[in-house]
Amino acid sequence: MEITVETMKRCDLVHPSGMIDSASAPELEESLLDLLEGGTRNLVISLREVTFLSSPGLKALLAAQIRARKKVPPGEVVLSEIPPNLLKVLELVGMHHIFRFFEQDVEAVGSF
Repeated sequence: MEITVETMKRCDLVHPSGMIDSASAPELEESLLDLLEGGTRNLVISLREVTFLSSPGLKALLAAQIRARKKVPPGEVVLSEIPPNLLKVLELVGMHHIFRFFEQDVEAVGSF
């Protein structure tokens, strides 16, 4: 898995790629939490290039959302460009109640 980050005006746009499994999820979680601890309040995570997302990957996303919401003022993590197979999984486990989903990165970035 590779992670690239683009800094925008009101958020950071995070592009993980490849498989997010038990081996790579800790790296993703650490990267997301480091961004939030470093002063970023809002994150857009583009899942366009993610081919697989395991339960440790879901935990990494949740950990980032929890940390963002605890900031003062509160921040948010949103998900964008979710492939159809991952969208089904995210909806099945109820992530649509925790995260806002966007079809395009531009929409997600513009939401802040």
